[in-house]
Amino acid sequence: MGKLLFKLSAPSIIGMLVYAFYNIVDTIFVGRALGEESVSGIGGLVIAFPIHMLAMGVAIGLGVGGSSIVSRALGSKELHRAEKALGTVFFLGVFLGLAYSLIGLSFIEPLLKLFGATPGIMPYARSYLEIIMAGSVVFTLGIAAEDLVRAEGNARYAMFGMLLGAGLNIVLDPVFIFGLDMGVRGAAVATVLAQLVSTVFLLRYFLAGKGSVAFKPGFPVPDSAISKEVMAIGIGPFIVEASNSVMMIFVNNALATYGGDVSIAVFGIIHRLLLLIFLPMLGISFGLQPIVGYNYGAKQFSRVIESVKVALKVSTLFSLPGFLVMFLFPAPIIHIFSPDPELTAAGARAMRIVVLILPFIGFQLVGTTVFQALGKPKPAFFLSLARQLLFLLPLVLVLPRFYGLDGVWAAFPISDFLACVLAAGLLEREYQKFKTKEKKEKSFQLSLEIEA
Repeated sequence: MGKLLFKLSAPSIIGMLVYAFYNIVDTIFVGRALGEESVSGIGGLVIAFPIHMLAMGVAIGLGVGGSSIVSRALGSKELHRAEKALGTVFFLGVFLGLAYSLIGLSFIEPLLKLFGATPGIMPYARSYLEIIMAGSVVFTLGIAAEDLVRAEGNARYAMFGMLLGAGLNIVLDPVFIFGLDMGVRGAAVATVLAQLVSTVFLLRYFLAGKGSVAFKPGFPVPDSAISKEVMAIGIGPFIVEASNSVMMIFVNNALATYGGDVSIAVFGIIHRLLLLIFLPMLGISFGLQPIVGYNYGAKQFSRVIESVKVALKVSTLFSLPGFLVMFLFPAPIIHIFSPDPELTAAGARAMRIVVLILPFIGFQLVGTTVFQALGKPKPAFFLSLARQLLFLLPLVLVLPRFYGLDGVWAAFPISDFLACVLAAGLLEREYQKFKTKEKKEKSFQLSLEIEA
């Protein structure tokens, strides 16, 4: 089971690791390029990130919805329907990407203020976000295309697309940030250009007819029924991403109130470091999903239980090294991003608090994946939103009133702990159901053998 899980999750883990690494390198380059102004520059990236993630949420929703339709259509030999779904997703990607760019650029300053931009951070956040928003179509199409390629069963090609974009971004960052002396704006240009190359690479898969489904010129006009189905399926993932972005409004504003620009920059650094752990664990979940779904459908409940146990162990083992490094050596890690001594001191204290529950976070990620694979969207959706809206939001609003800045940082491990306990409880309940079903299935098979 461990070998199977590794085989199915390896491409996603590699792609996620490279994506997380590029986010870290991007922040290091900006921090080092700006020197004494590194706090404001990194803070600008932090404020812009959740606004950018709203567009990514749209793309993920389109990708998930379109992938579901394409997979089912291919399974039922309805190639025409799969091609129409592909064309519809691409049309919606262009339309929604352009709409997001126009609306976002028209209200960019009010948006940045809403997400917590202070006067010191605002110029950097605006410089970065203007370029990112102008390239929204590129991001929307690229992410949706990646999901659609994976839906055809070609996880390697999707992984190469992600690796190409992230790798090129790492190469272009120093060229634009240092070589052309563009600072934060250079980081944004490098990101858009790298994503453009990745998107073209992924779209070429369909345009060149490399897969089962080819993009046909007659299908760019969206099919209304397919459009509704894409949105109905994709609304869940979009809401999850949107809730993360909305949550950042409260977090950033709390950090600005109780800690100022330095605390916002600290949060951005810690968040990017945590991505290096969270995203590969998410890759493990991607590999777990088909294993659980297939064995559950085949009534092999013991294999479902075994696969979940293996995924939990692997996730925990994967997170332990990151936890130990971040807890034991926070100051040297923060110093890599910026030479600012105040940022280093504040970041070291915050990091030790935020990562306290990190080794157990796999319970939430695996739990969400298990319920998705079992075809139980309600508990999966509930688990996805529980940490952000049910636990973190109230804690961020209440704890700082009593404990100041430490209260903001403490909200993260407490909400992680509560989410993990909730996920463990739901998994235990499902485990008992599996054991009951397994007993009934064995009893049924035994009765058949006796009759025979």
